[in-house]
Order: sequence, then structure tokens, then C-alpha cells
Amino acid sequence: MAKAIHMMVRVLDEARSVGFYQTAFGLAVADRFAFESFTLVYLRNAEADFEVELTVNHGRAEPYRHGDGYGHVAFAVDDLDAEQARLTAAGLAPDPVRELTRDGARMARFFFITDPDGYRIEVVQKGGRYR
Repeated sequence: MAKAIHMMVRVLDEARSVGFYQTAFGLAVADRFAFESFTLVYLRNAEADFEVELTVNHGRAEPYRHGDGYGHVAFAVDDLDAEQARLTAAGLAPDPVRELTRDGARMARFFFITDPDGYRIEVVQKGGRYR
């Protein structure tokens, strides 16, 4: 059986990205590995073993192009409204809370936030299939 262990994004500014993920999702640096031309930074919290891997390519100055294939990564939270308010107060500019319905029933409540490198992140209320 396979187990999801991490997702990776390329970032320009390590400190800015680490700060964003720490403030937004309580992720802390679990490991950091510097190589000659790049650095790998693994972020996680006590909630799950799944990690966000930040890849910092040394000497890169221009932003990465995301293309049209990247969608988003999602984080589930206990209190969506409180998280949206907290992130707003932290100056991270989350989008408004939205609802997705299917066959007349609520499937999900969520909002999106964008990290410093333009990656979209969904924050979804825990419940149902989102645990």
C-alpha cells in the first residue's frame, strides 16, 4: 500500500516561504538539506506526517511559472471561519469562504490562500470526506 509523504514546490525565498507556511498552517522545519546548487526544506506539524518540501534553487532570481497543470494542495482545519479570520489578521489575505454543494447538500466549506510564490492552497473545514 502506498502512502503519500510530501508535495514539493519550488520557491525563491526560503525564509519568506518558511514564514508563510509556519504562520498559515503551523508547519515547522523538520529537516533542511543544503546541496551545492539547491536546498531542500521539509516542513510538517504534529497533526500529520505529510510534509511540504520547499526546493530552493540557488541563484534563481525570476519567479517560477506554474503552467496550467498545478491545481492546489489542501489543508483541513477544525474551525474554518476562525482560520480565515486568523489568516486575515496575520495579513495573509485569504479569499472569502465558499461552499460547494452537490445534489442540494453541502459537500465542502473552504477558502483559498496564495503562498509567496503564487501557489494556491485550499483550506477546507474538517468533516465528511475531509478529515
